[in-house]
Amino acid sequence: MKSFYWPIEQLPGLSKANQQQLKSLGINHTQDLLRVTKTQANKQDLANQLKCQLQLINKWVALADLARVPTVGCDYCGVVLHSGIISVNQLAQTTVSSLHRQILKLQVATLQRKDLCPSPDVVKTWINEAKIINHES
Repeated sequence: MKSFYWPIEQLPGLSKANQQQLKSLGINHTQDLLRVTKTQANKQDLANQLKCQLQLINKWVALADLARVPTVGCDYCGVVLHSGIISVNQLAQTTVSSLHRQILKLQVATLQRKDLCPSPDVVKTWINEAKIINHES
């Protein structure tokens, strides 16, 4: 299974200004972001260049990593991240029931809606794809 990479504009949580800053540094896709942030020092360098908090860079990197899972992509990487999963590796190791429960809790707490929560079958697909990507990496 091939990891998916996305145009930087599709990554959730990036302002237009952030997108332009990243593009000015040659970071046009999520793959570029992951490539230039391999180490903590690289992340700190990027934060310094963009004059932003390291925490923000870490969030973008986590979103870009999770978006590599085809069925998660940019549509669900934010939901997965805000449910406590910060990497493909961690997603591959979680259980369907615990992640589904966390997402449901998040949806109810933030949106007061249960109907937006992906089904356990969808969550299972995410985890299975993460396991394949993790194994291939």
